[in-house]
Amino acid sequence: MQVVNKKKVLSIIGLFSFLSSLSGSSVNLALPKISIALGISNSASTWVLQTGLITTAVLLVFFGHLGDLISKNFIFIYGGVFFVAGSTINGLAPNFLILIVGRIVQAIGSAMIMANTMGIITETFPDKQRAEALAINSMFISVGAISGPAIGGLIMGLTSWRWIFLFNLPIGLVILWLGYRNLSHPKVTLLLLVQTVKQVNWLGQGLFTVGVIVLFLGINLFQKGATSLLTGTVSLLFGLGLTVYAFVQDDHAQQPWIAPELLHNVTYMLSITTLFLAMMINVLLPFYLQSFLELGAFESGLIMGTQSLIMLGVSPIVGYFADRLNRIAIILVGLALLLLSQIGYVFYPSTFDWLRVLGPIVLNGIGMGMFISPNNALTMGVINRKFAGVAGSFSSFARTLGMSLGVSLASTLLFLQLAGVSRITRALGGELYERFSPCICDRCIDQRSHDWLDAISGAATATSK
Repeated sequence: MQVVNKKKVLSIIGLFSFLSSLSGSSVNLALPKISIALGISNSASTWVLQTGLITTAVLLVFFGHLGDLISKNFIFIYGGVFFVAGSTINGLAPNFLILIVGRIVQAIGSAMIMANTMGIITETFPDKQRAEALAINSMFISVGAISGPAIGGLIMGLTSWRWIFLFNLPIGLVILWLGYRNLSHPKVTLLLLVQTVKQVNWLGQGLFTVGVIVLFLGINLFQKGATSLLTGTVSLLFGLGLTVYAFVQDDHAQQPWIAPELLHNVTYMLSITTLFLAMMINVLLPFYLQSFLELGAFESGLIMGTQSLIMLGVSPIVGYFADRLNRIAIILVGLALLLLSQIGYVFYPSTFDWLRVLGPIVLNGIGMGMFISPNNALTMGVINRKFAGVAGSFSSFARTLGMSLGVSLASTLLFLQLAGVSRITRALGGELYERFSPCICDRCIDQRSHDWLDAISGAATATSK
């Protein structure tokens, strides 16, 4: 049996996790700039992020299953090829449509990488070392998330948003070379690949893909206002029903892409569900910092990077203790801190205040640092290792779906209230903030209840003009 160099395996996985995280956080920060450069609305620009998240979500379990059937290392390495190719298309995209195509290619690569990361770590490290290994990988993700806003903000300040994608090309090629040399993988012939792919439950995959796409289209139809409420509701319910049915169909298929014993594992499913709920992020933060507070891209990047900086310091400490103490207790503390951080976001001020702006971000970073690694270790510790690929990919799917829904729901709730507004401005935000500031006296509550619709309509009309 070939001796596995654990440090090299973890380093390669960590480097790709770093690059993927760096790219994702840069894209989030760049949305306002992309909106202006390509002549699209703020609402439309969120599809640059959502397209990647949705594509990754619908393909994660497929590539995890394929990794179990063929080779996790093989799928992981060639995922890097797609990621680099997609990044190149994004950087050279002449219009919004080509940018979306590039994001899809890049997301296919991300799905191939993410789907097999936890499976490779599970096969490489025993349970007593797994939480620490996952924490180290989380450190790479945190470094990427920290570097993304800082590097992305610096790049956009000096040149163009395009270089946040082209930046991935040279680094990605180096990591690909290291991975090809150090990650053992079988020589997969085209015939073997075709025969294996034929075994996949394509009907279930197709139902799942269509269901998720229709689900998100339904959510985003609400952004068009009251005229699309009925259409949005029908699309939302149809997409949700189709997605659920895809799991039912797969559970009865001859070659299911999710092993039935995983879906019936109560501890595993509870861990997955908790991760899904915790990963609903606030995509509106860059708009609040840049469009409302009128901070520069670089300053906004530094502020947003604070969360990942905190996670970087917390993750290794938590990973060490999660292998030695009660993981569930650590997870519960992390979730409590995440809840407090979300409450803090609700009370963000109309003018920049260090404590009130950074406080929730810091709490979010500590909470995430205490939650992610122990929860991942718990997830992978209760499953049969022969399903490590699909189990890890399903966990990544829950994480990505939570992020995707967070993006869609947050932008939908915002723009549903701002019908006719294509871009958020400080003037619009200031007017609404003054009218609906959190005063709780009876007079103000009564006044707001009468003026709410008129104020939204008036501000939207003024901004549209």
